[in-house]
Amino acid sequence: MMSTVQWLKSSLSRLRNDKYGNFGMITAILIPVSIGAAGVAVDLTNSAAAKHQLQQATDSAALAAATALANGKVATNAAAQTLAVDFVAGQMANYLGNDATALTAVRNATSVNVTATANGAKSNIYDVSVNSTYKMPTSAFTRIFGYTNVSVAAGSSAQNGQTDTQGALSMYMALDRSGSMSFITDTIKSQTTKCQNYTSDNWKEYPDLASTKPCYVRKIEALQTAATGLFAALNAADTSTNHDLIRMGAVSYTDVMQTAKAINWGTTDAANYVAALPALPTGGTDASKAMQTAFDALKASTNGTDAETVAHKSKNHTSFARYIILMTDGEMTGSSSSWSSSIDTKVRNICTAAKADGIQIFTVAFMAPQKGKDLLSFCASSPSNAYQPDNMAKLVSDFGDIAAKATSSLTRLTN
Repeated sequence: MMSTVQWLKSSLSRLRNDKYGNFGMITAILIPVSIGAAGVAVDLTNSAAAKHQLQQATDSAALAAATALANGKVATNAAAQTLAVDFVAGQMANYLGNDATALTAVRNATSVNVTATANGAKSNIYDVSVNSTYKMPTSAFTRIFGYTNVSVAAGSSAQNGQTDTQGALSMYMALDRSGSMSFITDTIKSQTTKCQNYTSDNWKEYPDLASTKPCYVRKIEALQTAATGLFAALNAADTSTNHDLIRMGAVSYTDVMQTAKAINWGTTDAANYVAALPALPTGGTDASKAMQTAFDALKASTNGTDAETVAHKSKNHTSFARYIILMTDGEMTGSSSSWSSSIDTKVRNICTAAKADGIQIFTVAFMAPQKGKDLLSFCASSPSNAYQPDNMAKLVSDFGDIAAKATSSLTRLTN
């Protein structure tokens, strides 16, 4: 009698050798497997493309948010986070088309983290990380195995920020101390004390003009007050440990150049020079030699051996700005009482050369006649550098504005 084991072996052998119906059975088994495999292959390709798109979106979003923070286009971390999420959604919209549901899901699945780290007195470094997930629907073939979507993730980070770049400056003042600087302004110094109130009408009585009251502030005094404010602003802006960011020189002129105060570190020498200008100056007006002196002091050399470059290099200053302040209350007359075209032209030529050398020129035409205003407007490096105050208050304000513009070069924010 055949045993059970022998019977099973015999049956399996016959089944194996039986050629009828095996193909159909195997085909029935393999078709769904093959279809599923094809679906998986398609979805793998699609998921790789989706991940590439999502990665590009998070890369762009992180960079855009960090850059916007550094440039001040967004003011808060929350605004940067919103910007990054919008950026991811906007980039993915190019891939997903009008699928609003999918875009909303991407928005909800995007997280943004912003960290700000102080980098100097006025600046920050911003680190932005963006992470997002997209659930990509699978093909109908893959769904045979029960998978309706594939989760695709991407993450990116970017850093941007500002750095305090320490600058320095050299400045030279060329100041009018001609006779008309003895004339009064409309600012009263004292209602009760008498003084000599000189004007163009009574200047012929110099030096014997009778004192009267009220006593008015003279132009020279207004200049000294305005310059004092300039020096104070420059000193306040120099926050370096040794206060060695600023070099200043000064010269004054009538129809001849007066003794100059050579350029030196700090504002003290220049401030003392301006404070010592005479209370009742005299003489005509010729700024040419004073301007040439200022230009020569600041002129750059092609090989970096000029005095100012060498001086700043000794303090490890890699760069510095150069400024001239040219101030007058008149027109170029020389020792005469009439405007001199030749002197005017000479000053213009020096201004042109100084500007071509990269020197920034500020001009102040204080209560000046039209020819004086025209000359100084020409000499200024830009219209915004040309000032035409017609009273003491405006003069003080304008010198303050010059100080603000000049000291902006001391500390700059660079990305």
